[in-house]
Amino acid sequence: MQRSAQQRVYRWAPTNGAQHLPDGLNARSNGSLETGAPLRVLIVEDSAPFATTLRASLEIEGFVVDIASTVSQGFQRMLDAPPGLVILDVVLPGRDGYELLRTVRGSGNDVPVIVLMSRDDEQAKLHGFGLGADDLITRPVALPELLARIRALLRRAHPALATAAPRWIRFGDIELCPAARTVKRAGAPIDLRPKEFDLLLALFRQHDRVVSRADLLRDVWGYDASTVSRTVDTHMAGLRLKLEIDPLHPRHLLTVRTAGYLLRQEPEET
Repeated sequence: MQRSAQQRVYRWAPTNGAQHLPDGLNARSNGSLETGAPLRVLIVEDSAPFATTLRASLEIEGFVVDIASTVSQGFQRMLDAPPGLVILDVVLPGRDGYELLRTVRGSGNDVPVIVLMSRDDEQAKLHGFGLGADDLITRPVALPELLARIRALLRRAHPALATAAPRWIRFGDIELCPAARTVKRAGAPIDLRPKEFDLLLALFRQHDRVVSRADLLRDVWGYDASTVSRTVDTHMAGLRLKLEIDPLHPRHLLTVRTAGYLLRQEPEET
């Protein structure tokens, strides 16, 4: 049976010297969807590059994002600003992420939690679900898949998200709606293949900065660092054909020789 936001009571007593949270601290005190405030997401993850990239992706979709790199920091962030979703890495410095999950669930707090695991282990998954994880994801994982799992869990936990107005982002005459996976150019819909859309969004997260092929292969396709593939170049060519006025002389989707690609929001004047 689905529990309402009013029933989500953020209340627990962390061990090992962590601070105790005050009674009655709940989702509404963070600005729930009912008040029109953006939903807050907490990422507990000690890999700064991964956490930063994920935060950028969630902020593009309109969420407020906090990051913690240890269990103690995670407790403190939840004390300072109770989240509507927690993304929790299992392997953390000092105490593991399961301790945070165990304490949160032991207090009766049912904030949605996605657990990130470093290996596909059936017993570890059963342990995570037994502690109260809402979803378990094995790494490496392509960022689009992780974002899709996040959106699905948020829709179940916060039904108001399903009726919230979609958020559009823009560069030049291109409009992009991450939630609806929709793209327009000069107001006209553009049909992108799924990975073309994911690649465009990955470049937008790092707009005006060069992104290497290796990083794009990791974030969009979930490949590891040893993978050699020309799929990025192929999909970039497809994007240019659909989005650039002159694909042979692109103004937004640029190649930086030997370095990678960048999305330039405001093209240089010629």
